[in-house]
Amino acid sequence: MDSSARSGAGGTTAYSNPRAWIVAGVAVAGVIVLAEAARRRRRWLRGKSTTPPPDSGAFCDSLELTPPPQAPPPAARQQLSDLTFAVSHNFEIEGHVAGFGNPDWKKTHTASSRTAVAVTNLLKQGATCVGRTVMDELGFGVTGENLHCGTPINPASPSVVPGGSCSGSAVAVSAHLVDFALGTDTTGDLRIPASFCGVLCFRPSHGVVSALGTLPNSQSLDTIGWLARDPHILHRVGDVLLPAAAGGLKGKKQLVFADDCFESLKVPNHKTVDVIESAVHALPGYQPSKHINIGQYIISNVPSLKEFCEPSTKLQEGNSALKALCTVMLLLQRYEFKANHEDWVNTVKPKLGLEITTRVLQAVNFRDDNIKSLYIVRSEWRSALKNLLKDTGILVLPTIAGYPLKRNSKQRLSSEFEDKMYAFVSIAALSGCCQATVPLGNHNDHPISLSFVAAHGSDKFLLRAILEMYSTIQEQVVSASKMFFAPPFYAEK
Repeated sequence: MDSSARSGAGGTTAYSNPRAWIVAGVAVAGVIVLAEAARRRRRWLRGKSTTPPPDSGAFCDSLELTPPPQAPPPAARQQLSDLTFAVSHNFEIEGHVAGFGNPDWKKTHTASSRTAVAVTNLLKQGATCVGRTVMDELGFGVTGENLHCGTPINPASPSVVPGGSCSGSAVAVSAHLVDFALGTDTTGDLRIPASFCGVLCFRPSHGVVSALGTLPNSQSLDTIGWLARDPHILHRVGDVLLPAAAGGLKGKKQLVFADDCFESLKVPNHKTVDVIESAVHALPGYQPSKHINIGQYIISNVPSLKEFCEPSTKLQEGNSALKALCTVMLLLQRYEFKANHEDWVNTVKPKLGLEITTRVLQAVNFRDDNIKSLYIVRSEWRSALKNLLKDTGILVLPTIAGYPLKRNSKQRLSSEFEDKMYAFVSIAALSGCCQATVPLGNHNDHPISLSFVAAHGSDKFLLRAILEMYSTIQEQVVSASKMFFAPPFYAEK
């Protein structure tokens, strides 16, 4: 090497500069940390170590995408400056292979020539992407368990699964590894892990955020959503990703409680419905709340759904309608997954986890000549929900109806649990409406959450409402917990 290249002013070598040594030391330390994390992950996956990796098992790809330099004044400051985020394994990153949660997929596909549009838009606004996260294979699971990558540790309740399919994204946020994370939500893939891991989630209206650069599961249901711990960050990400006209309406809001959904919940009303009622009562700009039987509303306003309903009595009609709604959602998912990936599945015969194998086989073996009816139900349900909520209504319902499975449990999700879970998530998924999931503390040592649904296109209206309600809701959560755990009063004798 030329001596001038090695020397600074006065001929002193650059390596004698203390700052250079510090930078070099930090770089070496970073490599050592990453290597140690990778080694601990390998031992953890093989069952040779009980110590989880430093990233809680959330990440499958380490990378760093930095934002472009901030333009000098008078240019506006980048909206997401100094925030970090992660993305699920089905997001394309230029020069990397999107693995879709499965090594056989990764082996049979080439590196991407582009970066997902949503990721690019976040980078342009100052956010830094620090990696891709673990997900259930092919976007099909609900537990967050991955045969190949392991199960990320749920920071909110380490003894249970984190939920899926976007388990790693939820864990990365819950564990304070990133400020927010992206994932795709098809049939609850973000909302379920958000509920299990005790974080906020926003599932936008179908089609309002570009899905270019993500691997599809079912394009009529797939949406790009995001998770955060802070409602302000949830809102800021929405300002970047949502179009300017995505529901900027103002007016007196009205909450509409789906009473029949709450009846099947294992959490008492004083921790759910009463918390929300008390919170909005203390806020300006809200009409008195409304209570409905959403199942009865569906059966009365979605006529094409009747062919999917099981025979039932008048009293059972509502439950039958909710179950039929989730049946249509799952049939639509299977039909579109088959159209997208049947050839790859049959050619490659990938190694998949047991639960994922069952779901993939259901999809690739799907036979139905009446596909058009699925899309008709979808259209009717979106219209019916718009008529119910109009511009300023917000449907309130549980995110899921039960508790997550224990980690490494040999049990599988019961059909009853799956039916209720899918019934709740299908309300937004099949209609394409936007939904926000908000944590509400704990019950029986498990995180609980509620969801808020607004009409298709009312995304910014819903995000603004969550931002307005959040702190008051959390105050009511604390009050409800104190009331619940207060010692009994004994009158003096």
